[in-house]
Amino acid sequence: MPISQYVQYGSMTPEMCKFLEICGNIRINILVSGGTGSGKTTMLNALSGNIDPGERVITIEDAAELQLHQPHVLRLETRPPNIEGAGEITQRQLVKNALRMRPDRIILGEIRGDEVIDVLAAMNTGHDGSMATIHANNPRDCLSRIENLVGLAGLAMPTHALRLQIASALHVVVQVARMRDGRRRVTHIEEVVGLEGDTIVTQQLFGYKPGPMGPDGLLTGDFFCTNIRPRFYEQALYFNRDKEMLECLGIGRNMV
Repeated sequence: MPISQYVQYGSMTPEMCKFLEICGNIRINILVSGGTGSGKTTMLNALSGNIDPGERVITIEDAAELQLHQPHVLRLETRPPNIEGAGEITQRQLVKNALRMRPDRIILGEIRGDEVIDVLAAMNTGHDGSMATIHANNPRDCLSRIENLVGLAGLAMPTHALRLQIASALHVVVQVARMRDGRRRVTHIEEVVGLEGDTIVTQQLFGYKPGPMGPDGLLTGDFFCTNIRPRFYEQALYFNRDKEMLECLGIGRNMV
């Protein structure tokens, strides 16, 4: 579904919607985080609708769920082993092969194993605008999970070097959640700012503060904007979307 429908469903504000549209268009690396059934793949699909038609996109999934309408899309799917245990094609193999196909963007259905190493490498080597989903409860847990997956893959990398690679690869974490009233909402749009010491620094740009249940059976919470200019503002300037971005964030141009 188009990302504008999230506003109609009360899952985000028009400003959040416009901001994510811009992020998808200006080649920002985005990670969609959330629990099972929170709508991560649906959000990823909505974000991909803002990719320029002239870009070459490669999607990597277990089962084809993404529905991209751009003309230059190549879809890759994993394959389980046969009854003899042979013929398996993993996500990591597909990511490695995708890098040889000159993609402008790589979209990964879900990061869940050792392919995280190659995804981070791709985001750090000129494949700006790549997107993926991951299981995590909040943006901070999302970054920790990436670290854990790298450790489980058996790659011995110093903590500082690993966190530096994560901080330089990712720009935005979009947290989605299915809440107690049954509605799915975007609870955080958080920027990965960089590394200070050994700590990955993030800053929240938009959020949702849930309130008590109303008489209509819906939560009475509020969306909010922190009015902070993101570090990747220069990227918006490069794509002539800077004015729109500042308007979404409620920042006057004379304030930046």
